[in-house]
Amino acid sequence: MKINRRLVLLVTAPLTVAVAFSVLALAPATHQALQAGRLTSMVEVAEQASELTYRLQRERAAATALVSEQGDAEEFRLRTEETDRSIAGLRGRAERLSAVPGSARSALDRIERFAEEMPGLRAQVRSGSSTVSALAFGYRIVIADLNTYRDGIAQADGVDADIADRIRAAAALSKAAEHSAQQQVTVARAQAAGGFTTASQRTFDAGRMGYTESIGVMFDLGPGAWRTWLERTLSGAKALEARRLEDEIGRTGTGKDITVTPKEWQKATNDRQELLRSVEKRVDAAVLAQVSDVRTTLVRTAGAEVALVVLTLVGVVVVAIRLGRVMVRRLRDLRNAAHEVAHSGLPTVMRELSQPGALRGATPEEVARRTGDPVGTTGEDEIGEVGEAFNAVHHEAVRLAAQQAHAHEQLAETLVGVARRGARLTAVMVSELDTVQRDEADPVRMKALFALDHLAVRMERNTNNFLVLGGYGNARVRSADVGCSTVIVAAAQQIERFDRVSLGVIESGIGITARAVHDVAHILAELLDNATRYSPPDKQVGVAVWRLWDRAVVQIVDEGVGMTAERRAVHNAALLEPQAGIGDVRSMGLHVVARLAARHGIVVELRDSSGPGTIAEVTLPAKVLALDFTEDRGPSQGGLGNDVGYETPRPITPPGPHGRRQPARAGARPGHHGTPGGAGLGANAGTGVGTGIGTSTGTGVGAGPGAGVGTSLGTGVGPSGADVPADRGDREAPPGHERPRDGGPGGGARDRGHGATPAPRPARDEPVSRVAGVSSSGLPLRQRRAPQQWPAAGRRDGAEQRPGAGSPRPSPRRRDSRQVSDVLAAYAQGINRSTNHRGRSAPDDHTERTEK
Repeated sequence: MKINRRLVLLVTAPLTVAVAFSVLALAPATHQALQAGRLTSMVEVAEQASELTYRLQRERAAATALVSEQGDAEEFRLRTEETDRSIAGLRGRAERLSAVPGSARSALDRIERFAEEMPGLRAQVRSGSSTVSALAFGYRIVIADLNTYRDGIAQADGVDADIADRIRAAAALSKAAEHSAQQQVTVARAQAAGGFTTASQRTFDAGRMGYTESIGVMFDLGPGAWRTWLERTLSGAKALEARRLEDEIGRTGTGKDITVTPKEWQKATNDRQELLRSVEKRVDAAVLAQVSDVRTTLVRTAGAEVALVVLTLVGVVVVAIRLGRVMVRRLRDLRNAAHEVAHSGLPTVMRELSQPGALRGATPEEVARRTGDPVGTTGEDEIGEVGEAFNAVHHEAVRLAAQQAHAHEQLAETLVGVARRGARLTAVMVSELDTVQRDEADPVRMKALFALDHLAVRMERNTNNFLVLGGYGNARVRSADVGCSTVIVAAAQQIERFDRVSLGVIESGIGITARAVHDVAHILAELLDNATRYSPPDKQVGVAVWRLWDRAVVQIVDEGVGMTAERRAVHNAALLEPQAGIGDVRSMGLHVVARLAARHGIVVELRDSSGPGTIAEVTLPAKVLALDFTEDRGPSQGGLGNDVGYETPRPITPPGPHGRRQPARAGARPGHHGTPGGAGLGANAGTGVGTGIGTSTGTGVGAGPGAGVGTSLGTGVGPSGADVPADRGDREAPPGHERPRDGGPGGGARDRGHGATPAPRPARDEPVSRVAGVSSSGLPLRQRRAPQQWPAAGRRDGAEQRPGAGSPRPSPRRRDSRQVSDVLAAYAQGINRSTNHRGRSAPDDHTERTEK
C-alpha cells in the first residue's frame, strides 16, 4: 500500500470519529430546531383555528337568529361564506403538519368530519326544521374541538414551559370568547321563548362563570401585557354597554320577559365579540412571534454548530491534505533521488572509478565529497533524517568504491611489477637457453632445451595476461600487416598442446592490421588453449576463417564436453562486458579475452555445437582487418565454386628436428630478409607459408600504459617492436654474415613459437653421433642422413598429407620443404650464435622494458 493511501487511512479514522461525535453533539440542537419548526407550524394552524372559531360563532349567531325569526337569510349566507374560507385556510395549513400530539390530532380529525357535515346542518337552518338547541349544540362541539387543538399543542415534545403557558393562555382567551358567544345564543333563544327557563337560566349563568374562569386562567398563564391588552380593550363604551345589558338580563328572573330587545343584544354582543377577537389576534400573534423567535434562535444555533463542525472538519482535512502532500512530495523526491542514485548516479561513479587512473591522486574521502549529496530533501523531521542518512550511505558507498579502486590500482601496479620482473627473468632464462643450445650436440638434451624454450613462450603469454589485467598493453608497434593464417599459427604455438590444432578452411587475403596483430594472436591463443585443455586429448581442435561482408569470422571448434546454456550465457555476458576489476584468477583467460576484444571492438561469443563440444566465434571488425592485403600462398583449394581462394587445411606441425639446429645445406645462402621458400612459421617451419611469424621473448623499454611483455610477430621486414632495443633481433650482423631478424622468417628454430615437447622418435631413428666435425667458424658439422630419417610433416590421425609435403623420395639428395626449413633455420641460428658469441653490443637486460 502506498504512503498516500496510508495517510488517507490515517486521517480518515480520527476524522470519522470526530464526525460521529459531532453528529451526536449536533443532534439535540438540530432536534430542537426541528421541534421549534413543527411548533411554529402548529401555532400557525392554531391562529387559523382561532379565526375559524370566530367565524363559526358568527355563523351560529346568524343561524340562531334565522331559526328564531330574528334574522334574515342573507346575513346567514354571508356568514357561511366567511366560514368556508376559514375552513379552506385551516385545511391548507393542517396538511403541512407533522408529529402533532395525540389530542390535537384527534381534534383536527373531528373538525374535518364536521366540515364535511356542515352542508347538512346549514340546510336544516335554511329550512327551519332544526331547533335552536340542536343548532347550538352542533356548533358548540366543533368550536370545542378547535379550542382543544389550541390547548393540545402545548403538550407537544420539546415545547418550552413558558411557551406552553402562553399557548394555554391564548386557548383560555378563546374559551372565554366562546362562553360569551354561548351567552349570546342563550339570550336569543330565551327572547324567542318569552323568557328564561330554569335550564336556560343555568346555561346563562354557567356562561358568565366560564367566561370569568377563562379570563382568570389567561391572566394567570399569560404575561402581564396580555392582561393589559384585554383590560384596555374591554374598558370602552361598547364593552361596557355589553356588560350592562348582560347584567340587566342576568337580573331577569325565570319566566319573566327580557326587557332587552334582540337587536340591542345582538349588536352589543357582536361588538364585544369583535373586541375579544382583536385581543385574541394580538395574543395569537404574540405567541406565533415568540415561537418563531425561538425557532429562529434554535435554527441559527444549530446552523452555527453545524457550520462550526463542518468548518473544523474541512480545516482538519485541508491541513491534513496539505501536510500529507508535502510529506508525500518529499518522500517522492527522496524516492526519485534514490532511484537516480541507484540506476544512474552510483553506477556512473562506479564506472568512472573503475577506469585506470580515475582517482588522479585524490583520496577516497575527497572523491566521496566531490560527488556531493544526491538528496536535497533534508531537515529536522524524520524524512529529512532519512535523506541525510541516504546521503551518508551514498557518501560511504562512493568512499568504499574509491577505496576499492585505489586497492585495485595498487593490485594492478603489483601485477604489472610482477609481470615485468617475470619478463626479465624469462629473458635471462632464454639467454641462458641460447647459451646452452649454441654448443649442445646431444639430441636428447636438445629436445629438452626445445621444450624449455616452448615453456618460456607460455610463460611470456601468462606474463602478458597479468599486464592486460593490470590495464597495460603490448608496447610493440608493428610496421606491417600480417595474414590471418599466420596469426593463427603464432597463436597456436603459444599454447601447450599446439599439435592438436588443425587449420581448416581459411579464406585467403584476410590480413590483420599491424597494431592489432599481437592482441588478436593473444585472444586466439587463450581460446585455443581453453579448447585443447577441455577436450579429449585424441581429438583435434579445428580453426576456420572466412569473410562476412566487411568483417571476418574466426571459428574455433572443439569436441569437448561442452557447457550448459546457463553457464554459456554467463560467459558470453562476461565476454561482452569486461570486468572492471582484476577478475577471478581461475577464469583469467576469459577476462583477458574480454578486455582485449573490447579494446579493438572484437566480438567473442561461445555457441553450442551441433555435436559434442563448443564453438568459439571471433568476429573481427573492419578496423582490425587490413585493407587490400595480399600474401604469398602455398597450395590452395581453389575457388570452391566461386572466386574466393582458400588456403589448404593443415595441422599445426611440431617444431624442427629433435636435436641441435641444422646447418644450411651446401650451396644454400640466406637472403637479406630471411630464408627462402617454406621457412617462416617460427618453429613450425615448412608449412608452406612464406611470410612467417615467430615469438620473441625480447622485451623493450616502454612507457605508459601500453608498456608490457608480449609475443613479437615479425615478417622479416624490420624490428618486431618499435620499442625493442637493438639486441639480437635487429642488430647489424658482422661483415660476411647476414643474421635473421627476431621473429623473421629465418628465426624459426631460434624463436619460441613452437608448441609442447614433440612426440619422441624411436630409438632406432636416432644415430649415435651426427657430428662430423667443426667448421672454420667453430660451428659443428652434422652428418647427412637419409631422407627417411627426417621427421615427416605433421598430420591429423587418418588425415591426408597436405600438398607440398610429399613422402620421402628414394633419392638421398632430395629433401622436403620441412627438412630444408629446419636446415636453413639451424644455419641461421648458428650464424646468430656465432655473432653473439664474438661480442654483444648491449647486455640482455637492455631488452627488458623498464617499469613505468
